[in-house]
Amino acid sequence: MLRIIKSANFIFVIVISNVAILLSSSAHARDIEITPYIGQIFSSDLVNNVDATEVMVDDVSHFGLAVAWQDSPNGQGQILINRASHDFISSIDQLEHSFDVSYAHFSGVAQFRQKDYVTTVSLGLGGAYFQTDNKDEIYPSLTIAFGTRYELSKNFAIVTELRGYASYVEDDNQLFCDGTSCHALLEESMWLEGTISVGLAFKF
Repeated sequence: MLRIIKSANFIFVIVISNVAILLSSSAHARDIEITPYIGQIFSSDLVNNVDATEVMVDDVSHFGLAVAWQDSPNGQGQILINRASHDFISSIDQLEHSFDVSYAHFSGVAQFRQKDYVTTVSLGLGGAYFQTDNKDEIYPSLTIAFGTRYELSKNFAIVTELRGYASYVEDDNQLFCDGTSCHALLEESMWLEGTISVGLAFKF
């Protein structure tokens, strides 16, 4: 429950701060769009701290929410929130442990239109919030995505997307460690995840 509350607080702060930026810098913004996403997320593996063998991290469902606004005829600004919960088997006690990763990014989205069909490319900066049984940390993160939109009407569109996340994590992080014991380690300083998603965009 505490992890859920901390994650909700992180997301709330990111959303409020970005909405404040949006309102102050885009007072005349129009065509605000809300898009809930669902899909599958694929992540890097962890490493056994004893013999450096791989520790498998499961691929799970993820949930996301994007708030976008039309900044130009062929471009959007976007605030994207995404969250997933992963499991792995500890290299110490051989039990299943879980950790959550919540992403918050501010992105620019380029739109390439062909009548009712739109191809999108987006690039964003933000943060990744890691929550494990032992530690909570926020790290800088990049995201890039390629997607499609099929516009059912002026106000509704079906959205599909392939997205990648790259988060810089400290080499000496103790995310999965309890004192001197570590259930697993991050193999490298860059944590990578990819998603396949589908969503329904509502424009107003």
